[in-house]
Amino acid sequence: MNIALVAHDNLKHDLIEWSLFNKGTLHKHVIYATGTTGRLLQEKGFGVHCLKSGPLGGDQQIGAMIAEAKLDILFFFVDPMAQQPHEPDITALRRICDTYRIPIATNRQTADFIISSPLFEGYIHEMPDWSKYQNRKV
Repeated sequence: MNIALVAHDNLKHDLIEWSLFNKGTLHKHVIYATGTTGRLLQEKGFGVHCLKSGPLGGDQQIGAMIAEAKLDILFFFVDPMAQQPHEPDITALRRICDTYRIPIATNRQTADFIISSPLFEGYIHEMPDWSKYQNRKV
């Protein structure tokens, strides 16, 4: 699977700690991460494809990967107490996850449920068929 790991500044430590705890599972998959999160994961020995920082376009890169069926799961640890200058990008990313039925964990507890699910290993993401929507008459 192709998995993206992202975290707001105040939650980067939590994501790194969670990733280290789950390294045995994560190392079997292709990992993408935005900016600083990716660099921190690399420093901990993860093979990571680094994208741009979230506010500099990394969120849009992840959204494009989802729309092109190049991403299966998103772990995005969101800090609900910090105002984010790129909040519209985050909202759009959540919407594109819903549109293409991508599992998204925005906190550590949800991430634990997803990665420990018996459905995690062997998960096959099926893209929704939006042809009726695309071919509708307006």
